[in-house]
Amino acid sequence: MGVLTISSKEKELEINEEIRDKEVRVIGVDGEQIGIISAKEALKIAEEKDLDLVKISPNATPPVCRIMDYGKYCFEQAKREKEARKNQKVVEVKEIRMFSTIDTHDFETKVNQAIKFLESGDKLKVSIRFKKRAIAHPHLGEELLERFKQACSEAGTVEKPPKMEGRALVMFVSPKSSK
Repeated sequence: MGVLTISSKEKELEINEEIRDKEVRVIGVDGEQIGIISAKEALKIAEEKDLDLVKISPNATPPVCRIMDYGKYCFEQAKREKEARKNQKVVEVKEIRMFSTIDTHDFETKVNQAIKFLESGDKLKVSIRFKKRAIAHPHLGEELLERFKQACSEAGTVEKPPKMEGRALVMFVSPKSSK
């Protein structure tokens, strides 16, 4: 048995000869308690079974070690982490930009695009930019966002209501849960 180390994100596990404690609580291969014995004796038991002695709880008194196939344990950990990453979905924030003087057909196109984004599970940031002197009439942008909200009400709900950010009026829409 050689000395193995793990470079895990959370902690370093001590294996075989790295364990320097006098006494350790040993757990067998099937999870049964072997008892509190010296680290040398525990290592000898592990080597007889052609397995590794791994310190799984260094802060306990006495430290807890387990007899296991360390290579197999590392492989299964990596497999579980890969499976967890595969099952998670990253929610993106898509942005729809409009001007306060948008035409009807352009507005409908933006609404259709927004519905497509919401149905695919992405959040939406809808911003209305005010050009030049149009900033003097923010109520036009608010009316436009209200129409937009009504048009997208089937696919999403307003997460953050309209708010002025510089020369833009911004609203966040999140997809409706598909339960």
